[in-house]
Amino acid sequence: MAGAHGTNARRNEELGSFLRARRARLDPGDVELPSEGRRRVPGLRREEVAQLAGVSPDYYTRLEQGRQPTASPAVLDALARALRLSAE
Repeated sequence: MAGAHGTNARRNEELGSFLRARRARLDPGDVELPSEGRRRVPGLRREEVAQLAGVSPDYYTRLEQGRQPTASPAVLDALARALRLSAE
């Protein structure tokens, strides 16, 4: 059982890293959002991704930080659309 927990934790971390990397590659204009002022880091804000995917900012933050144990296929599909991911 301890091995499964470690595997899940690693998977959650990998999902979080992937989400952060994809979020950093998009500009607000890429997803038809207004670009408001300066940004400290490149890419979309977490709140913007959450809004586009139809999830709460807190839920998205937990996913990105690896603190959310699961994400449903529907949520993953919504995030893929929000982050403009292809089937590849």
